[in-house]
Amino acid sequence: MRAYWYDRAGPAADVLQFGELPDPEPGPGEVRVRIAYSAINPTDVKRRATGRELARFSPIIPNNDGSGVIDKVGEGVNNARIGQKVWIFGAQHGRPQGTAAEYVVLPTRQAISLAGDVSLSQGACAGVPVVTAYHALFCDGDISRKTVLVTGGTGRVGAYAVQLGVWGGARVITTCGSEEHCAEARDLGAAVALNYKEPDLKERILEAAGGPVDRIVEVAFGSNTDLLPDILKPNGTVATYASDAVPEPVIPFNKWMGGNVNIRMFTIYQLDRLTQDDVLQTVSPLMSPDTLVHRIGERFQFDDMVKAHEAVEAGDVHGVAQVVVAKNLEHQ
Repeated sequence: MRAYWYDRAGPAADVLQFGELPDPEPGPGEVRVRIAYSAINPTDVKRRATGRELARFSPIIPNNDGSGVIDKVGEGVNNARIGQKVWIFGAQHGRPQGTAAEYVVLPTRQAISLAGDVSLSQGACAGVPVVTAYHALFCDGDISRKTVLVTGGTGRVGAYAVQLGVWGGARVITTCGSEEHCAEARDLGAAVALNYKEPDLKERILEAAGGPVDRIVEVAFGSNTDLLPDILKPNGTVATYASDAVPEPVIPFNKWMGGNVNIRMFTIYQLDRLTQDDVLQTVSPLMSPDTLVHRIGERFQFDDMVKAHEAVEAGDVHGVAQVVVAKNLEHQ
């Protein structure tokens, strides 16, 4: 099979190699997926840049998300799965094989069947972003009739969080970095979208919400540690999945403690299996285009995998960076 891989850490142009590798074979409990689309998330470029898993296995085929068609199954997997169109979750986590190849082998539970009205292209958008958004919103239970703040409401995770929050019955307020993005967030269903670059953000959030909010889905935790407890109701929850700008934040303890704030820092890869499976099976029926908008920021050809990694790393893709591996699978 044709594939991309790396065996050392560094910039995409320096370390990503392309060539032929043996076709992988599924083991017990596994399926093999012929890849239609590979999707690149920030976590994928971070893994490659830092080489954080190279001590465990090498070489590594990158990219966790994607979609395709199951063409082979391992022992213990129902043969009826062969021919199913699937979306892929976390292919490369804890394994050397991601979706930057013509085939990927992974546990059958991580290749989730697509509903008939969801295209392979749309399915490839989901994976890490939609699972993260769902868990952040619902990790403390029902959100109906609650007010939820989603920071970064047009980011990969934020855009799904806005939509899933509305689906869950919440009133969603979001913050974005430009008026254009605010308009996009409102189109996705946000009741209010505020430009966080303008002054008096705290006052504007409190005014829009009619007081403190019930829950917060936070993409930039370290940058907002002073703000969050001031806009959250007592016993409210901040669910945060990223803190890139300030990776080692300082927390004003007394302010947080005084509000009985629940802080949930999480990575979806470390959720217990039952929780993870519940999220995967709950999210999959919601992926219909009648429920969720799947935003392809830029589409690259398979030969341009390096450019796709560089674009994600540079923050140049607004939406999902999608790589076409075998588009003809869409119509099978």
